[in-house]
Amino acid sequence: MMKQRGERAAGLLAGAVLDRTVPDPRRGHPVALFGAAAARLERALYRPSRARGAVFTAAAVGSAAALGALAERAPGPGTRTAATAAAAWAVSGGAMLRREAGRIAGALEAGDLDEARRRLPGLCGRDPSELDGKGIARAAVESVAENTSDAAVGGHVWGALLGLPGLLGHRAANTLDAMVGYRSERYLRFGSAAARLDDVAGWAPSRLTALLACAAAPLVGGDTRRALAATARYGHRHPSPNAGYCEAAFAGALDLRLGGANRYGDRVEHRPELGDGRPPGPADLRRAIRLAGIVDAASAGLAALAAAGVPERVPGANRGRR
Repeated sequence: MMKQRGERAAGLLAGAVLDRTVPDPRRGHPVALFGAAAARLERALYRPSRARGAVFTAAAVGSAAALGALAERAPGPGTRTAATAAAAWAVSGGAMLRREAGRIAGALEAGDLDEARRRLPGLCGRDPSELDGKGIARAAVESVAENTSDAAVGGHVWGALLGLPGLLGHRAANTLDAMVGYRSERYLRFGSAAARLDDVAGWAPSRLTALLACAAAPLVGGDTRRALAATARYGHRHPSPNAGYCEAAFAGALDLRLGGANRYGDRVEHRPELGDGRPPGPADLRRAIRLAGIVDAASAGLAALAAAGVPERVPGANRGRR
């Protein structure tokens, strides 16, 4: 058991290092391949029905988790560590998230709004056509905050708890939510199971993301107390049960004000304002990227410690007792 814990911990740490050092392939990324398979399954199963959506979600996520369970049983020394590292790298998107946000920050710093608008859909589904520099910066900061939980911390949490099935199952649930978890006419019923599962899977990671962002605030020129106060005051106001805590923590840590009107195609959503600070600019986006990197690294370290496990007692602690 202790050996298995050690292999899981080592694999999670190795995967975190790989995410920062090995670029994602332009073609054939495992998450993209899963998405393509899920799209085919959706076409086969789709009906405007909650039951059909639940079957689709269970089949897709269950298959991913089952694949992870099989991989964990592979024989050979170091096999579990290597498989965990490979899976952790495949499902982690923290480094890619920060790189893309950095490109948007660079475009804003250069005054190239067209380039910033062109790149924004790589981070979120918001319509960038009418956004000015501050609107693009706000959208990018919010996306960095929310997706640090989804693309980085979530994998660490579920990998520590459940190993390979947790890594693959969490990423599968998150991917399905991005595919069908919308309140559109097509997916209002069919996508409800995927959306609810993603909410449940993201509950603990989002709170951990918020706590780590608050703790790390001084490292990016912020204040932990202010960040905690913003999280407590604003986190629950967001329509998402999870994203609001991440965004409020980043807003407090960076002394920003997030939220407001968001345009998604022909639809406009009015989100509550989060935080009491200033509207974000390019420099604040850079700070958000640094904060996200710190949160990512800290959660990977905590996940490895949790996966390794704490001994039930210190050897010799009860020596001499009768």
